[in-house]
Amino acid sequence: MLYSMTGYGKSTLTLGNKNYIVEIKSLNSKSLDLNFKAVADLRGKEIDIRKQIGNKLLRGKIDLFFQEDKSNENASILNFNLIEKYYHQLQAFSKEKNIPFQDITSSILRFQDVNKPDVQEFNDSDFSELQISINDAMEKLMEYRKLEGEKLEADILQRINIIQSLKETIIPFEQQRIVKIREKIKQEISTLISSDNIDNNRLEEELIYYIEKLDINEEKVRLSSHCQYFLEILQESSLEKGKKLGFIVQEIGREINTIGSKANDANIQKIVVQMKDEVEKIKEQLMNIL
Repeated sequence: MLYSMTGYGKSTLTLGNKNYIVEIKSLNSKSLDLNFKAVADLRGKEIDIRKQIGNKLLRGKIDLFFQEDKSNENASILNFNLIEKYYHQLQAFSKEKNIPFQDITSSILRFQDVNKPDVQEFNDSDFSELQISINDAMEKLMEYRKLEGEKLEADILQRINIIQSLKETIIPFEQQRIVKIREKIKQEISTLISSDNIDNNRLEEELIYYIEKLDINEEKVRLSSHCQYFLEILQESSLEKGKKLGFIVQEIGREINTIGSKANDANIQKIVVQMKDEVEKIKEQLMNIL
């Protein structure tokens, strides 16, 4: 089974008298790239959170959002503690400078930071609750990854089967091309050398040697082997398979390229082009595989 690197998970938790939301989003990345956006100062716990997420999600561009739930329309978004501090400071400044002090509440409310709540400080118990909520969000994200991975796996399997089917369509053209190559070489030699001066035994040896160089049977066998190995890796229980499958697809591509370079036949070349197209599409899909 394959897992996509793309995913989304969400969970909620209550700390004290406030509700919070934990959201985790995941996109493609060659490694684990974790970013935080939190209402609380999590820098002291970042290593623990990074380890927690890395052990579960393995890799991807991960965005963790931890914020207060503002879905309740009556919930206040003003930082009243900060408003009060500004008010007393301005009042003291007014007395010290003997400047008339008027109701300046409307002016204070225009300060950007009063519309932001105080940075929450969490204790160890709160952090434990947060870790549980993060795990819940990651479980949902992994379920999302699994569903996306199933779609990708079905598409990739179909393309591997197409490559194997196309390989079989080469067979009828193989013997035909050998006959054509043999006749073409003999015809070209006859135009250069008189038939009385040709050593037919030596010519036959050279033809066999040349035709063996153009033989694509070994490449077809290795291509079948790589495709089979690819399918075996798909059935492994490990979650992270994208890189390994990518290496195998590279080998599949090499064998197809070699068949194309040896083909010396327009019909086989057309089949090779079709197989190359399937390989490129598989590579594109594997870029999103965990």
